[in-house]
Amino acid sequence: MEEALAAGLPFRGALVSPDLARTARGVELRAELERHAVPVEDVTTRTFTKLADTDTPQGILAVIEPPHHKADELSFARGRAILVIDGVQDPGNVGTLIRTAHALGAAGTIVLRGTADVNSPKALRAAMGASFRHPVVSLDDAGFIAWAKKHGVTLWASASDGVPLHRALVVAGKGEAGRGKGEGGIAVIVGNEGAGVRPQLNAVSTQRVAIPLAQGAESLNVAVAAGILLYEVLRGR
Repeated sequence: MEEALAAGLPFRGALVSPDLARTARGVELRAELERHAVPVEDVTTRTFTKLADTDTPQGILAVIEPPHHKADELSFARGRAILVIDGVQDPGNVGTLIRTAHALGAAGTIVLRGTADVNSPKALRAAMGASFRHPVVSLDDAGFIAWAKKHGVTLWASASDGVPLHRALVVAGKGEAGRGKGEGGIAVIVGNEGAGVRPQLNAVSTQRVAIPLAQGAESLNVAVAAGILLYEVLRGR
């Protein structure tokens, strides 16, 4: 909620229970809402507990208008990589992916079909406010592929049997000098927790990239994998 205020998002109203006033931070948050002319209503702890979707709520709920971004607003001037989430179903993973992309300086995040709602309470909590500052765009497959072609984006699909990441980065570095001035950066695609990136997206990707793992390790959490891929791509560009 503090991040939503700092990002300037419109608030429709807030509900507050007595628990909020138990901390100085809670008192300051309420004061900040009132300074922004947000309607604040007091409710009992019992009522608040029924409305909250967490086991230990912190004493405040708010209704806000989430930001809406379009694909053409994404600019590689913000960062030379974009994260693409394909069918990740756990909202906690989705929120963590957005938080990771924002923290590492990605230009934005594209969300494809089958992915959990980026505005669900669990996804918003996991994103820790990154959803309010980091451009997130929802597209269907056709729209995503058309966007990538229009902007000259190189597509990397994460895959356990793909080209090792260090080799892919070497190839990308050698190709940098030949890039046209109008071409975009790299879009890193991460897929469903179990099935991975869908075949139709693998088919249009420039290459499939893998993170080498220690012997006996089966896989990485999707958000951890995305963090490694984005960090290496952004560091080397």
